Amino acid sequence: MRPEDERITTDPMTGTTVREVHHRSGNSGWWIAALVAIVAILGIVFMTNNRNTQAELQAAQDQGRASAMIDNATQEAREAAASASAASSQAVDSMAAASQSAADSAKAAADRTAQAAQSATDQAGDAAATVTDPDAPR
Repeated sequence: MRPEDERITTDPMTGTTVREVHHRSGNSGWWIAALVAIVAILGIVFMTNNRNTQAELQAAQDQGRASAMIDNATQEAREAAASASAASSQAVDSMAAASQSAADSAKAAADRTAQAAQSATDQAGDAAATVTDPDAPR
């Protein structure tokens, strides 16, 4: 047990004496030390129980790499799909233009064939008229 601190003061205005006694408790230091020790013990227990083995760390790294590879492959697949879609659209446009060009060429050929057929029909009609006309000079 520690001795008490005693302080006596006199008030100059009133002339009264005041005696102050301060009791010191020696337990607060022990309580603080006990709390620090408990926290230290809990920290050591926590670190001991959560220590990862080398195999667990390697597995976590491998899992992270695999996840990154999957993410990269997914992104590349999305980009490839977008590129394929654009190429498909261009191919459809090219095929439509080629089909239109082929249709125009076929129509022009059909028109020339019709003109040739009409011309042949006209010449055949002229030739037939010449053969069946008895007044025609021979």
